[in-house]
Amino acid sequence: MARTIDYYFTTISPYSYLGHRAIIDLAAKHGATLAVKPINLGGLWAESGGLPLPKRSPMRQRYRLIELQRAADWRGLPLTLIPAHFPVDATLPDHTVIAIIEAGGDPADYLDAVFRAIWVEDMNITEEEVLAELLAGAGHDASAILEAAKSEAVAAIRAKNTEDSVAADAMGAPAYVIDGEPFWGQDRIEMIDRMLTSGRAPFTVPEA
Repeated sequence: MARTIDYYFTTISPYSYLGHRAIIDLAAKHGATLAVKPINLGGLWAESGGLPLPKRSPMRQRYRLIELQRAADWRGLPLTLIPAHFPVDATLPDHTVIAIIEAGGDPADYLDAVFRAIWVEDMNITEEEVLAELLAGAGHDASAILEAAKSEAVAAIRAKNTEDSVAADAMGAPAYVIDGEPFWGQDRIEMIDRMLTSGRAPFTVPEA
């Protein structure tokens, strides 16, 4: 039976960018369904104990810059280490992804473009003109998607995704959940591959 991978992320996350194509390829390799679920990362962090970048210790901030370079090298992807438009509010770009899904579309290529816009091309993904260009380039109706992205219905889906990520112990972005087992970080994708290849049961927290 085909497995489902719940894919929790936000468009502003560099690690979501670095793992995006890898998790898509892995799902295709195993015939798994990838359930794309943008979240409010701040809402998840409020429960997991994560901190926005400026509030992290200088040591953690320095280590992050090394880790990003290491991950980009591992994935063979270009990366602007300190982009011109970061951090920014990811609400609208996250909502456009949900609007595509709700319209019956596949957001994968558009997400590729959004991730590259901030982490490679130094574009501001909060600007509607930028998102409209990326939507059209990925074959979507930019006007319709942007209008839907501003709806309460789409906002409610992102809020529900965030609640679900907390319930799943997703920790941060990206996170992938299979049969209740959470994998936090793009560097866990190879562990997911091992799980699906072996067919093992999900690991769980022992009862007290």
